[in-house]
Amino acid sequence: MKKNKKRLLLLLPTKTYRAEAFLSAASQLGVTVVVGSDQLQTLSELSPRKSFVIDFSRPEEATKTIVAFAQTHPIDAIVGVDDDTTVLVSMAAQALSLPYNSVESARITRNKYQMRKVLAAAGIPSPRFEPVSINTNPARVASRINFPCVLKPLSLSASRGVIRANDFKEFRQAFRTIVSILDLPDVRARNDPRTQQILVEDFIPGVEVALEGILIRGQLKVLAIFDKPDPLDGPFFEETLYITPSRLPVEIQEDIISCTSQAAEAIGLREGPVHAELRINNHGAWIIEIAARSIGGLCARTLRFGTGISLEELIIRHAIGMDVESLQREQQPAGVMMIPIPRAGILRQIKGKTDANQVAGVKEITISIPIGREVLPLPEGARYLGFIFARCSTPEQVEIALREAYRRLEFVITG
Repeated sequence: MKKNKKRLLLLLPTKTYRAEAFLSAASQLGVTVVVGSDQLQTLSELSPRKSFVIDFSRPEEATKTIVAFAQTHPIDAIVGVDDDTTVLVSMAAQALSLPYNSVESARITRNKYQMRKVLAAAGIPSPRFEPVSINTNPARVASRINFPCVLKPLSLSASRGVIRANDFKEFRQAFRTIVSILDLPDVRARNDPRTQQILVEDFIPGVEVALEGILIRGQLKVLAIFDKPDPLDGPFFEETLYITPSRLPVEIQEDIISCTSQAAEAIGLREGPVHAELRINNHGAWIIEIAARSIGGLCARTLRFGTGISLEELIIRHAIGMDVESLQREQQPAGVMMIPIPRAGILRQIKGKTDANQVAGVKEITISIPIGREVLPLPEGARYLGFIFARCSTPEQVEIALREAYRRLEFVITG
């Protein structure tokens, strides 16, 4: 393949799981990569002599740094890896006259309250919702609450701090828990005004799914619909299984696609990856979240396109102007289990990994937290223990393989 000499700016927060996957994809395409990250040590390991430090929490300043760099090293495309980069990608792309989402649309996806307002104004099915200051006495809003309800921080991701409450006693406890999460050092370090409010919204019952897509000049190309076989009814919403292709009827899948497309249009998203979470019930599809980035963690490993193209490569192809409309997901069903953290403490040992790897259909088990590290489950925690990947002949077999592999694992956590 002829090498593509375009220069790509890859924005990689230190905490991302996906640096290696994106760098490998860029290498496959022959793209020159410049890495922007928040720590010099990470940069030097990933891309020595082709990197610089930026502060993702200050996108205006970071944009100035990027523009100054581009004056001597022209940038052809910018790709952000996760939530922390979405606003900066749009801001920098706009400054460099590169096609991407508007800054306003990116900001909306990073604020759950603003997103709800926009979707409701567009007539997209939405629960009743309102923001509540963290300084409010929960008793003062009791009369306005429909139970069951869900309380959410405005900006945290991966279901962190998302709690269901069935009555006022649970509401008060959930409120206090979220306030304590927003006061944790890693959250306070962001100095984010969104941490001063909590979103309260009606609980949406139903089956939950995820849609992975990419927007091309405002048109949604669906890459995959993932079933989530485990019920997500609270009190916490820790995701475990993602399995594709979906086993839902075609007409329901069409409703999922239509709802996601309408939500993206209402927000103003036009270019790049989209990850949406939806619930399906007797009233149709409801958007829970929609983000201007691809699926998180290592879950992208479940997806391959064309002749083995990764999701990361597909995203880079789109960013540098290559055709991706003809690329389709491989036919073989696949899935991932995000291994939940059963309790807080220190991870001491992992037993049964050899046996778990021998389950038919299991392709890989990756533990993402080192032995000896502290682990913290939801709602306070923000990470999974690791990921189990499987590929089989049917989605049902994928689910069986993932559950059996997980059953064979034992995590020794003390303290």
